[in-house]
Amino acid sequence: MDRLSRRTFTAAAAGALASTALPGSARAADAGAADPRGAAHPAPDPAGPAGHGHRPGRRQLRGMWIATVANTDWPSAPGLSADEQRQELCDLLDVAVERRLNAVMFQVRPTADAFWPSPYEPWSQYLTGTQGQDPGWDPLGTAVHEAHRRGLELHAWFNPYRVSMSTDVSKLTPTHPARLHPDWVLPYGGKLYYNPGLPEVRRFVEDAMLDAVRRYPIDAVHWDDYFYPYPVAGQTFDDDDAYARYGAGFPDRDAWRRDNCDLLVRETAERIKRVRPATRFGISPFGVWRNASADPLGSATQAGVQTYDDLHADTRKWVKEGWLDYICPQVYWNIGFAAADYGVLVPWWSDVVSGTRAELYVGEALYKVGAAGQPAAWQDPQELLRHLDLCAEHPEVRGNVYFSASQVRADPLGAMTLVQDRYARRGGRSGR
Repeated sequence: MDRLSRRTFTAAAAGALASTALPGSARAADAGAADPRGAAHPAPDPAGPAGHGHRPGRRQLRGMWIATVANTDWPSAPGLSADEQRQELCDLLDVAVERRLNAVMFQVRPTADAFWPSPYEPWSQYLTGTQGQDPGWDPLGTAVHEAHRRGLELHAWFNPYRVSMSTDVSKLTPTHPARLHPDWVLPYGGKLYYNPGLPEVRRFVEDAMLDAVRRYPIDAVHWDDYFYPYPVAGQTFDDDDAYARYGAGFPDRDAWRRDNCDLLVRETAERIKRVRPATRFGISPFGVWRNASADPLGSATQAGVQTYDDLHADTRKWVKEGWLDYICPQVYWNIGFAAADYGVLVPWWSDVVSGTRAELYVGEALYKVGAAGQPAAWQDPQELLRHLDLCAEHPEVRGNVYFSASQVRADPLGAMTLVQDRYARRGGRSGR
């Protein structure tokens, strides 16, 4: 399978219905052994990883995503030995330290599978090449241990509803829940999804994710931008039966779908706090909640996708209701981009979190820097520094997260070196 980023995958879906095009607007489609090299690492932060507790004066979060879907960032290919996979993972954690980052968002459930020995879902095919095959080690357990040893937070990144990157159910292991419960699954846009409208599905995916919270001292549960799937032109997400069974009392299907996502978020937040109170809960949505033309509370944007309307994810409500410890919108556009201006969206999100318990981190499109076809702003390595300068003007912004680990390591146009130097000058705890 070709390597696939969440941004590229999402952009393809979003472009089908964009009234104003947003080129490349979304991300790519998305207790281990000691370091085998015996390399020296900086001493952990005296306060511990910053995710332990929600307190004033916490250090700024500086993170990167490690995407595993389709082997985007790690492991580099399926079927490597356990030692090779462990080495690659430790190398990426070392990259984070070298770049003066302090958190990684590590994708551990990309497609209704697991990067730990889960009793609910099979081992991921992205480890061995065969879904359900034991890789011979515990990637999530190792990641938690090795991240904390380096003073890094480990945010375990889950995708709640995506089951498979194809619609062929026979490609799933015979004991996969989607095969045991075919009524839980819907094909759409060339992929399989659990149906968010079924209460039994909601409970199951919560149980599957909470298993990792019980097993490991992860600093946060992290979700990305996928709730109901991004719309695909000419296709219908066929949840008629579920809507007929459970949609009574809602003004329309959209309201019912939003309520399904609300329930998933609220219930997960409550259950995390019961299982492991120090573990935080954060979500990284597409950067536009609603355009002001659709809702006076929305942003002054003209995005072709709005999470409230198209993904049925009322991300603003989740912040206002106090269900989230942090929100990390994917503000993957440059300052001055007409349809969705970084300079408009950061102040808008700052206003959303103001007075709430949620911290605001801003998702950064490092993958666009120097990329062919991107606007001129992304051909300038200073663009990310301009983002940090703007964020520094808004005290509600408590950090930035970069997509993704491969680009953090590759350092396109030297942009991450500039960011790293900025972090070195401004220290780790009181700001950039």
